[in-house]
This record gives sequence, C-alpha cells and structure tokens, in this order.
Amino acid sequence: MVSLLGKTVFITGGTKGIGRAIALKCAANGAQVAVVARNVEGSPVVSEIQAAGGQGIALSCDIQNEEQVKAAIIQTAGAFGGIDILVNNAATLVLKTTEDISMTEYDTMAGINTRGTFLVVKHALPYLKQSANAHILTLCPKPQLDERWFVSNLAYTMSKFSMGMLAFGLSAEQRMYGIASNALWPFTTIDTDGLAECNNAQFQARPRKPAILADAAFWILSQDSTAFTGNFCIDEIVLREAGVCDFEQYNSVPGTPLLELSQDHMIAPEQLNRLIDLRRQASN
Repeated sequence: MVSLLGKTVFITGGTKGIGRAIALKCAANGAQVAVVARNVEGSPVVSEIQAAGGQGIALSCDIQNEEQVKAAIIQTAGAFGGIDILVNNAATLVLKTTEDISMTEYDTMAGINTRGTFLVVKHALPYLKQSANAHILTLCPKPQLDERWFVSNLAYTMSKFSMGMLAFGLSAEQRMYGIASNALWPFTTIDTDGLAECNNAQFQARPRKPAILADAAFWILSQDSTAFTGNFCIDEIVLREAGVCDFEQYNSVPGTPLLELSQDHMIAPEQLNRLIDLRRQASN
C-alpha cells in the first residue's frame, strides 16, 4: 500500500455524507484535503479535517461552472503544491420516470452527475499527471444493460451509468500516464441526506454509515496506481478482500443481520455472487 502522507486529495461534494467521511479518513492518514461544494459557508469540515490530523481547505464551487472548477483546482494546487487524488463524489438524485421528471431536474442531474464529473476530471488531469501515484475514484455503479435499472428511474440511471463509463474509459485513456481510475459503489444504502430525501421506506430502513465507503475508498487510493485500475468496486467486497471482519461497526441500526440490510438497487449479478462467496467463506 502507498501512504497518503503528504498527498493532496480533491473531493467534490465533500462537506457532508460520503464525501466528508472520505475526507476525514484521508486526513487521518496524513493527507491534505480540498473539499468543494456549491456552498461551504458554515461547514465545519475544515476544522474536522484538522482535528483528524490533516490539512484542509473548503471551496465553494458549482461543478457545472467551468470557471469555478478551474479556479478551485488552481487554488488547491497552489495551496498544497499539486493534486494527487481526485474523488468524484458530487451527485444529485432524482428518482422519477421520463414523464414525471422536469427538464430542470434532468438538466441539473445531468449537469452535475455526468458533465460536472467530466469537467472536474478534465481540469484536474494536468496536475494528476505530475503525481507519483495518481488516482481518480468515481462514486458510481457498474453500467449494466438490464431493464430493471431503467424502468423506474431512467434519467438517474443514465447519469450514473455515464459516470461509470467515464471511470472505465479514463482507466484506458490515462494508463500510459500512470493514473488509476476506479469506481466505487455501496452494496447497501448509505445513511446520508440524499437517502433521507429519496422517500423510499425500503431503502431507508437499515442502511450503513458512510464510514464503510470511506474505508473502502482509502484502501483503493492506497494502491499502486499502475497496478490497480479499471475496477468497479463494491465497498463490502473491497473490505472483505482486504481482511476486514467486523461489519457490525458500519450498521446505522445496531445489530442488523447481513441479510436484513437495505440493499442498493444497482449491484451487478457478478458482484452479488462474489459477495455471497466471501460471506460464505467468512462464516466457515
């Protein structure tokens, strides 16, 4: 594993939820962390980063706005001497059918999830190319041509699968520069503001804490960027393969059995089968 000590991490949507958890995990391991969000005013995340043991800055940035993105990246590189890691966490969630979604909602979701992610990557690449162990990590599922992912939330699925195509394509495009690109997605729903707003009782019932994604992200970002790239990772699979045994620590509802956790709705069949095998091995 490669140390994050002195590395600079740029995280979109980093003031709360999953982004914040990843920021604090990286900071606790010696990283310099820049978090960006549309509005960082009043956020305690910088003081939390410092308390965790790292250095941090928080920048207001709408990732749909190219000039704001360029300014945030330049400011980060100027403050910390470069950028080693990019975490594409920012996203917006609108779970509606084609008839029900407004074009304003569609444009916002496509503008943040798809275009915004691409835009941040585009302007971060010149700095990542200068890093000795550069990583891009995108929070998105593995694209799948399966009707069940499209039937209820077509626009959202399109935007998240586009992020997955970007993550995979970047691995091929940037491999020659030693830049890793991987995707990470949770096996269960995660207890965040977005989950609270989705109005789905099944998803909200027994989620896990953002810490499980932060721990999985840290493992990925600590790998050799020339050897670990092009992967669609699932948080629990990453951690089980890394030797983690205690998953109760991640439950938002203490004592929840594994089979009663609220499962995310975008898990590929081969990912599910791999997790079943790992759980079976752990129980033997």
